[in-house]
Amino acid sequence: MKIFTGLAHPQLAAEVAALLSVPLSPVTITRFLDGEINVQLQEGVRGEDVFIIQPTCFPVNDNMMELAILIDAVRRGSARRITVVLPYFGYSRQDRQMGPGTPITAKLVADMLTAAGADRILTLDLHTRQVQGFFNIPLDNLSARRVFQAYYDAHLKGTLCNPLIVSPDIGGVKRARSLAESLCLDLVIIDKRRAMDGMAYAMNVIGDVAGRDCIVFDDIIDSGGTLVHCAAALKDHGAGDIIGFATHGVLSGTAKSRLQASPFKKIILTNSIPLRPSPKEKLEEFPKICKISIAR
Repeated sequence: MKIFTGLAHPQLAAEVAALLSVPLSPVTITRFLDGEINVQLQEGVRGEDVFIIQPTCFPVNDNMMELAILIDAVRRGSARRITVVLPYFGYSRQDRQMGPGTPITAKLVADMLTAAGADRILTLDLHTRQVQGFFNIPLDNLSARRVFQAYYDAHLKGTLCNPLIVSPDIGGVKRARSLAESLCLDLVIIDKRRAMDGMAYAMNVIGDVAGRDCIVFDDIIDSGGTLVHCAAALKDHGAGDIIGFATHGVLSGTAKSRLQASPFKKIILTNSIPLRPSPKEKLEEFPKICKISIAR
């Protein structure tokens, strides 16, 4: 077995490789003067079982193209099998036509990775399960639920007041119910509406949260608007402390500052995406945000 990684998240790839006692295979990734990506494998892969670890997070297009080129390089090196490990699958939210003249970009990306030479996809908490059907090759969609369950048992169990799990919208009920059942906790649902400007805000809390600590469980935090509105709605209904669980911390724009200023006591993210502050930010400014590893 050989493990390669691009430039998107080498720290996670190194952690996975260390757990497997398999060294990361060397690869050189550079750019030509016009910005084109140049990949060169530094060891042979003929007949090998190759894994490429690369989340397609920001900058999404660069990381996606880098991944496709890596797959092609490994395929042309005559690898026996190529498994693409996508801790975060960029474009997965574009899984249907949003209106006339719009694409289904998740399907396009699935076709691109297959055409590049991938034999199997391994990913984590797809935004919607229907994306699995976009691939003509096997896809394993793992869940981060057990990682959050382990964190709860180690750090939160016994410290919260009559806790419950909260789904921030109707679409995430199945995901939240799975965690609630694992932890033997009640489930509450936020009925969410979208305003004319597209920003999400919570309208109704389905369930009783008065005097109870809440764990809001979602798959992706992008702008942070959905979770901030959910936290405000929970507080309006008398909730106690509010903890956030989310698999993918995209955290676009001012999301980190927005979450830091929100009613959340703490927000737990996995390291499916590296937490990269902007040049004007320092991680110390966001003590509410912490990461747990999905490597194992």
